[in-house]
Amino acid sequence: MSVAQIIQDAWNKQAKWLIVFRPLSILYRSVSMLNHKLYQAGIKSSYTAPLPVMVIGNITVGGSGKTPLLIHLVDYLESINVRVGVISRGYGGKGPFPAYVDVNSEPNEVGDEPCLIVQSTAVPMVVGANRQENIELLLSRHELDLIISDDGLQHYALNRQLEWIVLDNNRGLGNEKILPEGYLREPKSRLDTATVIEHAAHPQSHLNMHLEVSSPYLLNAKTDTLFDINQDYYAVVGIGYPQRFYKTLQSLGVTQFQCHEFPDHHDYEIQDLQFEDANPIITTEKDAVKLLPLLKKNPNFKREIWVIPVEAVLSTPCYALLNDQLKELGIQIH
Repeated sequence: MSVAQIIQDAWNKQAKWLIVFRPLSILYRSVSMLNHKLYQAGIKSSYTAPLPVMVIGNITVGGSGKTPLLIHLVDYLESINVRVGVISRGYGGKGPFPAYVDVNSEPNEVGDEPCLIVQSTAVPMVVGANRQENIELLLSRHELDLIISDDGLQHYALNRQLEWIVLDNNRGLGNEKILPEGYLREPKSRLDTATVIEHAAHPQSHLNMHLEVSSPYLLNAKTDTLFDINQDYYAVVGIGYPQRFYKTLQSLGVTQFQCHEFPDHHDYEIQDLQFEDANPIITTEKDAVKLLPLLKKNPNFKREIWVIPVEAVLSTPCYALLNDQLKELGIQIH
């Protein structure tokens, strides 16, 4: 188990030994607050795009359901004739940046989540660390009404008009400590400054979402093969919060699986998919976009790989609020 996985496990369990990181947490918070104040004071310059920017992010490290939410919002915005483009850091991609993402882009070049977003929606998307360059490249190719920034909540070099924070109640805020003692990127008071979407099966807020499982499918397709919940599986995952995926499997009735966890955005090798028997692999869509190029390079790999897709389902007040926010920004909806 890697150091990152040990710390992730300790965060999830709220291990008491994490207190050894408190001096680092104090330093991290102090530097973050100073950086924010420098932007607020205008000492460090920030970029204002020529059209509204909406940031979808979280204050925690690891998965919160942000990507399924973004995919759903893109589909919804396009359904009401709002021309939307997406930018992202492209974490895990090697560039060169800024990079325009299309359905043929490789995860090792632009990142796994951007590939998943574009393959799911065909939305115009550019990735790279410099958000201004990303936006300028997008606008050089498309006429848009709104830019969505995938993550970047703490990237204050980019001004934004809307912020939606996803708060996963399965994880909560842990020990409510800042990195690395806890998994908060910012103090919980940050939730008071943005629209908070509660991710929960039994929400307490009227602004909420949950993930609904769609039909499993084979990544290396065999049309005559049916998904069997009673099969033994190898659960291969490289996501921020793998426990959510395990709960999804259990909700489907899949209870016989061995967990094989890798770091978030893991760069898979074919050896990661080799096991002693012929039992199939089961994984997430985010992992699947990285596994598919690997399978193309290894055509003799025969083990079945099942993918479990999920879709974000939002409460009705989320749409009403978003429509009001768009109108306030002067964006017409139809």
